[in-house]
Amino acid sequence: MVYLMRHGQDDENYIGGWSKVGLTKEGKMEAIDASLWIKDNLHIKRVLVSDINRAVQTAEIVCDILGLSFLPSTELREQNKGLLNGMLQDKAHEEYKDLLANVTVDTVYPEGESLRDLYNRMKVYLEKIMTLQDDTLIITHRGVINMIYYILNNKELDMDKKQFGVTTASIHELDTEKRLIKKVR
Repeated sequence: MVYLMRHGQDDENYIGGWSKVGLTKEGKMEAIDASLWIKDNLHIKRVLVSDINRAVQTAEIVCDILGLSFLPSTELREQNKGLLNGMLQDKAHEEYKDLLANVTVDTVYPEGESLRDLYNRMKVYLEKIMTLQDDTLIITHRGVINMIYYILNNKELDMDKKQFGVTTASIHELDTEKRLIKKVR
């Protein structure tokens, strides 16, 4: 099996995307708790991680507890929110009021990408994931994991980012043979 883990909690006062915002104290605790669960329940040999700060910080905690190293990847990045990456939410809603009031799956962020772009990017990368050897943990973002749920369930892309239960530090099992994904923690 391949396992996907969302990073720990970050500061929701900022737009995420490709921001440099790090984990909160709670996020670090979530990562520790998830790491201990992984250590007790899974046999992980390899860890791949998005190269975005909050995912890397989560991987550092996980790998410290598991005694492993990790390999960062740009292909596991969250949706690129362009000029809004890392911007304070209040400022973003002030400066980009019209854009943020009408976001759809096809809304392209200034100098960034749309949710559909992320979907298409992950559709290509998912085929690489499906060739991974068992016992691999991928630490990434809600958007990335959600796209895998959409793709494998042949579900039309929409704006409901909470429907698959990809909460902070949650873990999802990906059966590469059956092409199925489910939340396990």
